[in-house]
Amino acid sequence: MCGIIGIIGIQDVSDRLVDGLKRLEYRGYDSAGIATLVDSGIDRRRAEGKLVNLENVLSDSPLAGITGIGHTRWATHGVPSENNAHPHMTDETAIVHNGIIENFQELRDELAKKGRTFDSDTDTEVVAHLVHAYLDEGLSPEEAVAKMLPKVEGAFAFVMIFRGQHDLMIGARRGSPLAIGYGEGEMYFGSDAMALAPLTRKICYMEEGDWAVLTREGAKVMDTAGNVVDRPVVQTAVSGAVIGKGNYRHFMLKEIYEQPTVIGDTLSTMLHPAQQTITLPDLPVDLKDVPKVTINACGTAFYAGMVTKYWLEQLARVPVEVDMASEFRYRNPPLPKDGLAMFVSQSGETMDTLEALRLCKREGQHILSVLNMPESTMDRESDAVLMTHAGPEIGVASTKAFTTQLTVLACFAIGMAKARGHLTREREAQLASALAEVPGRVAEILNHDDHIAEIAQKVAEARDVLYLGRGPSFPIALEGALKLKEISYIHAEGYASGEMKHGPIALLDEDVPVVVIAPSDELYEKTASNVQEAIARGAKVIFISDKEGIEKMKRHSNPMATIELPKVDPFVAPILYTIPVQLLSYHTAVLKGTDVDQPRNLAKSVTVE
Repeated sequence: MCGIIGIIGIQDVSDRLVDGLKRLEYRGYDSAGIATLVDSGIDRRRAEGKLVNLENVLSDSPLAGITGIGHTRWATHGVPSENNAHPHMTDETAIVHNGIIENFQELRDELAKKGRTFDSDTDTEVVAHLVHAYLDEGLSPEEAVAKMLPKVEGAFAFVMIFRGQHDLMIGARRGSPLAIGYGEGEMYFGSDAMALAPLTRKICYMEEGDWAVLTREGAKVMDTAGNVVDRPVVQTAVSGAVIGKGNYRHFMLKEIYEQPTVIGDTLSTMLHPAQQTITLPDLPVDLKDVPKVTINACGTAFYAGMVTKYWLEQLARVPVEVDMASEFRYRNPPLPKDGLAMFVSQSGETMDTLEALRLCKREGQHILSVLNMPESTMDRESDAVLMTHAGPEIGVASTKAFTTQLTVLACFAIGMAKARGHLTREREAQLASALAEVPGRVAEILNHDDHIAEIAQKVAEARDVLYLGRGPSFPIALEGALKLKEISYIHAEGYASGEMKHGPIALLDEDVPVVVIAPSDELYEKTASNVQEAIARGAKVIFISDKEGIEKMKRHSNPMATIELPKVDPFVAPILYTIPVQLLSYHTAVLKGTDVDQPRNLAKSVTVE
């Protein structure tokens, strides 16, 4: 979630600190600030809300200094406010921090008894005061941080500067990512390569438990035991180019419209259209011998995992279990010897998913991750990675990351089915051909965006919305409901179509739109009967199907609105049917006047549990 940037520079750094924070806006935040070393003291500027508010503060009151730190905060301890915004500081030190200090109250009480007073409600400020207390004992900044680290419990990444120390910056990570950047006569800290890309391509990713002392000459990295260690410095592939919306009103809309391209880019890594085959990269596991697949993910990525369960069980005939990563560890699941554990994450930093990965690794599972961010923590800790090629996704509500995840996982399901001998050459060719058509079919759907925008006017008037789907369409119903909740703040729920009569049907009346995902497949007739039950009770049904499905429905009942999609192989339908539910949510949110790209209370990358 939160973003960190730190610069030991050779010229004033405030503008570059703010620019680094702008590149981290996609992570989600509710306040921001920077602090620099000024003469023999420390000064800072902070503001609640968007970065433009911080820029206005800096315009009225500029901040000099060639060494400084910056932060975008997503509130954990203490409400969003200028007072709780980072950096936090004492007379001797300033700190920016991602994560949670779990024993902060105990440390705060101890420090308060010693006469220290606190200006915020945050856990972060405790660390600044603890280090200051050790400095007062005569310890150097490096010694003070070394003494502080064993005292704090929780997951964190932090960076600190110290009064009068213009050539010193110290950072540490435990459970939350932090990277070191190497420049020409300058050094940097950043919570990810995105923040550092305009400054340098030379990056060192700190490992779990590392802490580092930076000067202009370089970095000294220590492990948990305080031993100096060598960590590789790599050339990052992340571009320093400015990421803009182009002619689109929002990043989310731009990213929806990028889907034909990024799905095609992702397919090109595994699909051979001429041969109509799918080829997986070399994996450190023999797929034909895997006894069970365990999939872990959070949020939208979890729904990608749910679709994959249908694909793998139907095509590869392998047992699959799908878990919300936030729950997986706490039920102590039995895992079979040589099982395959799969993890799906856009950022590769999602804390719940990362901790589930580490549990599976300890239990001897083969680790395969589906990621969009190279060089992320999950990338480095996995046995193998299937990379999506969505490019940077700035909108908090995932769109192109989700459809490229589905694309990768569809290819994997075909590859695993081949490896296990459950897929004929003829059927592989059919599925490969269906996947090859997806980018073009997505483009066709986008050409009918105006029609979906008209339907959104009805949805925007609702207080509650239901989404229904059967089989692989059920996770897409869940995803549609999540998107609507995330960005329009309308209450929405997704259900398996057959479950409607087991409770949700009680909610139906003329004020409750029901969005139905119903491709013409072997489950269509069952879903159609559920739709007729809803219409009979006055519900306003928005029916999403192909031409054949819509014509069948209109013979028996009359939905409020229909959205016609191209006829495709049912295998790829979940990818295509995602597009209209994304657009419906987007247009509804625009009509409601919400912050589409950065909805309230949400963060792009959730790096705390």
